[in-house]
Amino acid sequence: MKFLGNIIWLVFGGILVFAEYLISSILLMITIIGIPFGVQTLKLSILAIWPFGRTVVGSNDSGGCLSVFMNVLWILLGGVWICITHLFFGLLFCITIVGIPFGMQHFKMAGLALAPFGKSVV
Repeated sequence: MKFLGNIIWLVFGGILVFAEYLISSILLMITIIGIPFGVQTLKLSILAIWPFGRTVVGSNDSGGCLSVFMNVLWILLGGVWICITHLFFGLLFCITIVGIPFGMQHFKMAGLALAPFGKSVV
């Protein structure tokens, strides 16, 4: 069932979300300062390409104060807008019964998009 959900996800927009995150990751990694943020958008793109069957967990090496500082910087520089976008699409998908699983995936991505530092996708 996860495989079928992922295929439907890809056909109906998941590939576009993946491409958006991948392109932004490459653009962020051009500068040395943007590399940590590029790695986080790469994490989002990995979740966006195949979301069913994956979970977001706090990693063991959370990074402490640096992770908190980077999350605050991430939120101020655009993470909140990415989160709001995923929340909007999640609510939009949850209007119909068929779209609820896809809305739940957007909610999972919204949580990761708000504060990606110190989390990993398994």
